[in-house]
Amino acid sequence: MISRAMSTALETRRLPRPSRPRHVPPEALLLGTVLLWSFNFTTTRYGITHRVHPLVYASLRWMTAGAALGLLATLRGHSLWIGRRDTARVTLATIAGVVLNQIAFSYSLHLVTASTVALVFGTLPTFVSLMSHLAGHERLHARHWLATAVSFAGVALVAAGSGSGIGVNAVGILLALATTFSFAVYSVGIVPSMQRHSPLQVNATSCIIGGLLLGLIAIPWLVAEPWSAPPPLAWGSLLYSSLGSIVVGNLFWFTAIDRAGAGRSALYANLQPFLGAVFAVLALSEHLHTLQLVGGVVIASGIVLGGRRSLVARRAR
Repeated sequence: MISRAMSTALETRRLPRPSRPRHVPPEALLLGTVLLWSFNFTTTRYGITHRVHPLVYASLRWMTAGAALGLLATLRGHSLWIGRRDTARVTLATIAGVVLNQIAFSYSLHLVTASTVALVFGTLPTFVSLMSHLAGHERLHARHWLATAVSFAGVALVAAGSGSGIGVNAVGILLALATTFSFAVYSVGIVPSMQRHSPLQVNATSCIIGGLLLGLIAIPWLVAEPWSAPPPLAWGSLLYSSLGSIVVGNLFWFTAIDRAGAGRSALYANLQPFLGAVFAVLALSEHLHTLQLVGGVVIASGIVLGGRRSLVARRAR
């Protein structure tokens, strides 16, 4: 998922106009993006619970997405070299927002249900606001600090209602929080590079770097992976997670932002936790406890309380 921090950077650096006719409304692209991203909780949970090791899943996912985005960027005439300064910035952001993020994400889905992780993902706007405050991009007021407290109260309710196995659930939920926090770091850290280069260039570069680093970390598990053991649907979920969620989802998202603006697009992105939980319940037959539902509503209330103010990034120097 791409946050408002990155999407608002495009308000100061608009995407090049697409050469194809604009016959697809931005609302359809936004809804398609959120559906693709929301279903990824379910597909990833299925893959890593059907004999695909979490690190194998994460590394193959990002190497596949990086290769696809790199090829697409090259075919569109974009260079994958974004300069020494921005390459260093993107690399540091990728270590947080792809490498650490995907390790935490994969293991969280290995330990707790996809619906639980999806609901915890509702804290992402809160983390992005906190990180942008620390980076000096925006100043948080009392209402935003109250929204932060409300959001984390919702997480506590989700944790309390997540079922038996308190220790395992606690670790899984902490990893889900680490996923949202690391992506918030990435979202804020990558803004200056997004102002100087095409979103496709930056995303392709980040995916390639992230895929390579995850691949190096996962070498022992890639070697030991029983490739014939997982069912075909598990490998299908991996392809969806990489090509559908990352590649197609991001292309839809940035095209929609160019047409509809960052603020309007962010409203659709806020549907992701709810839809992610719904998909998990329908496709994986997961059960949502009443406390989890209440917690999801409380997290959503925190988003509303925090307001819809977009992050206005400073011009990169």
